[in-house]
Amino acid sequence: MVQAMINIEENTNRVINIVKAKFGFNDKSQAIDLIVKQYEETILEPELRPEYIEKLEKIRKGKYIKFSSIEELRKITS
Repeated sequence: MVQAMINIEENTNRVINIVKAKFGFNDKSQAIDLIVKQYEETILEPELRPEYIEKLEKIRKGKYIKFSSIEELRKITS
């Protein structure tokens, strides 16, 4: 575990205290950990799950039919 002394704005401190109270954390470090994890999952580019990569590979290996126009596609599907 890393310890750090940081300077934060008053509003940021309030948000951390709200998260701490909402989730029943014992200290602010737990609230900051949660905030950072949620940021990582939603904002930063997440890694693809292995099962999703497998699904993509199956799609790529599938058989495809090329069409030169929408009309040609409609003839085959109708």
